[in-house]
Amino acid sequence: MILLERTSVMNIENAMRGARNPLNSWGRMDSHYDEDGNYILGPNDLGLALRLRKAGSDHRKFIRQIFVSVDITAPLYWWKEYDTYKVATVANSTSTMHKIHSKPFELDDFSHDHMTPGTLQFLQVIVDQMEAIRLKYIETKSKEDWYDLIQLLPSSYNQMRTCTFNYETLVNIYYARRNHKLAEWHTFCEWIESLPYGKELIIAAEEAEQ
Repeated sequence: MILLERTSVMNIENAMRGARNPLNSWGRMDSHYDEDGNYILGPNDLGLALRLRKAGSDHRKFIRQIFVSVDITAPLYWWKEYDTYKVATVANSTSTMHKIHSKPFELDDFSHDHMTPGTLQFLQVIVDQMEAIRLKYIETKSKEDWYDLIQLLPSSYNQMRTCTFNYETLVNIYYARRNHKLAEWHTFCEWIESLPYGKELIIAAEEAEQ
């Protein structure tokens, strides 16, 4: 399970203006904001963007200035793979260290969408045990009980992080993970495809070089 919410894409206008700096061609800018506040690339700007992305990573560096923020809720086993990406990414997460005991444990706090029925029943047993330990910890504030919570916590536990990227980083993630066996990565790549001009500036950027 993975959930991507509250996506914001920023700085496309400034990135396109910067893309025109080498030839001082700002007078050819023809993009505009629509009534919903979305920045719409005009034919001149889109044509330049497509030419630059075909020219390779050095020439498409303007997409490094297009920024994305999104809230991602995903299981710890997915976050472990995501943490491979350290360059041009930032994430602030909800805290398991400080807040693990702050709400009751429920089955839906864990990713179980691909579990077989027997395994799902066993997960429920673990969830019930986690809740019993949580209640005990609230009463005792014992460090031993806290460690029981932390060390028993399954990797299917869902954590939310607010993440930021730029489009160039998303090019790297997309082509590294689009064929991954985890379904969460497929959902993430579909989200990348859905971003404004994602197919033109992210997906096609790499395809043009292959």
